[in-house]
Amino acid sequence: MLKYFLSGLVFVSGMTSLALEMCASRLLGAYFGTSLFIWGNLIGLILLYLMVGYFLGGRIADRYPHTQVLCVITATAALSIIIIPFVCQSILTWSVTGLEQVSVGIFLGSLVGTMLLFAIPVILLGLVSPFAIRLITSDVKKSGRISGSLYAISTVGSILGAFLPVLWLIPTFGVRRTLLIFGVVLFAASLWGIFPRWRRATSLLPVPAVIILLIAALAVPLGPLKEIPDLIYEQESFYNYIQVTQTPDGTRQLILNEGEAIHSVYNPNNPTQLTGWYWDYFLAAPYFNRGFKPDQLKRVGIIGLAGGTVARQFSQVYPRVQIDGAEIDPAIVNVGRRYFNMNEPNLHVYTQDGRTFLASSHQTYDVVAIDAFQQPYIPFQFTTREFFTQVREHLSPTGVVALNTGHTAHDYRLVQAFVNTLSTVFPNVYVFNVPGTINTEIMATMQPTSLETFHSNLSQFPVDTTLGQLASEVLPVATRGRTDGGIVFTDDKAPIEQITDQLLLNYILQP
Repeated sequence: MLKYFLSGLVFVSGMTSLALEMCASRLLGAYFGTSLFIWGNLIGLILLYLMVGYFLGGRIADRYPHTQVLCVITATAALSIIIIPFVCQSILTWSVTGLEQVSVGIFLGSLVGTMLLFAIPVILLGLVSPFAIRLITSDVKKSGRISGSLYAISTVGSILGAFLPVLWLIPTFGVRRTLLIFGVVLFAASLWGIFPRWRRATSLLPVPAVIILLIAALAVPLGPLKEIPDLIYEQESFYNYIQVTQTPDGTRQLILNEGEAIHSVYNPNNPTQLTGWYWDYFLAAPYFNRGFKPDQLKRVGIIGLAGGTVARQFSQVYPRVQIDGAEIDPAIVNVGRRYFNMNEPNLHVYTQDGRTFLASSHQTYDVVAIDAFQQPYIPFQFTTREFFTQVREHLSPTGVVALNTGHTAHDYRLVQAFVNTLSTVFPNVYVFNVPGTINTEIMATMQPTSLETFHSNLSQFPVDTTLGQLASEVLPVATRGRTDGGIVFTDDKAPIEQITDQLLLNYILQP
């Protein structure tokens, strides 16, 4: 009986440890984004905590080789997990405050708090396997087989703990209730060893108590994952923590994860109004071609559809255009239709990765607009020479590709890398630094083109028309992109994360 109970406890502990890591990534993602830097630190710290747990587990087991001690440890781990949903908001909000104020003291203090948030349960869970091995092993000749079997059982639990939260629990119940569920299950698995009278051959767990605790975990009121001003909707999807806010003038904003970027806007009171932001610039892309007229735009492809701001603007300015939009997150598509009026009859939505969408598409586009971000990064697969070659194969003879990227006040190395990369595929590249923002729009043309043609085409529209207003936005900031012989992104080497991290560091350090 002891062997089976301990095997079950090892399984549940392994499952909980991986589930905790997956939930931690979602919690941190809602405040700091899901960057490679965040993932690297999270995985590194989890491994550090497990190492400490393994180290302590064997020594404590040798000194106190009792089942009840092990179960008190796992029950304590379970309680520390159950506490996380109720304290994470305060600690993580404090961390963000430290970043926003560029306060080293606040940031370091909150970093310690964030580390401790997950350190205690993970270290305690690391104690389980070596402790269980010590309790089960009575014959040193069988120690290898026993330890191998228990670590295999723990790994099977970890596999379940990796997939169960991602594929079901987090999208269904949210990250905090998922933590509560795993905390309750681990606590219930510990009760058998804490209370010897429950050690029955017919019942390893007090089933009624487990059911009651699980119902309580699902029913407890938690509120929004983050305190966000003017929040009107939130949802945790397979890919993102989705937030919709509404400003006093009625403008709705789509915010994802850490909330440092607005991915779509829509004002029901002024649906035809230009935004004044970088989304407007995509509309100007076709005018590099000599003699271009609005009715010549036939089809547009959008990678990174989000809530449909770019699609809606193209539909308003070019009523006859057909639009194919790729968005990997179906939940964002549903939010776009519900809150951002993304219901244009000419819009065809594809819920798949943008590169997969292009690979399976047989359409030819006059404009391909790329606005895909996993903040703060552009996914590397949308930055490479091979990708832009793929885009070129889907452009019409006079087609244009346009993408949104970023810079700081003095650091344009990411912009330059895109200019270098696009110049290996297209004859001309143009740069638009959007005033008052850190956004840069970059456009590349299939045909040899010129800024003079661009100015001539857009200057023909009266200033009181939408295209005339667009001209006043884009013409003053249009420049030709020139290569500097520097880095070119390829599928084999695209250090987009490192360059972006350097931009962020410079942004923090510069006055």
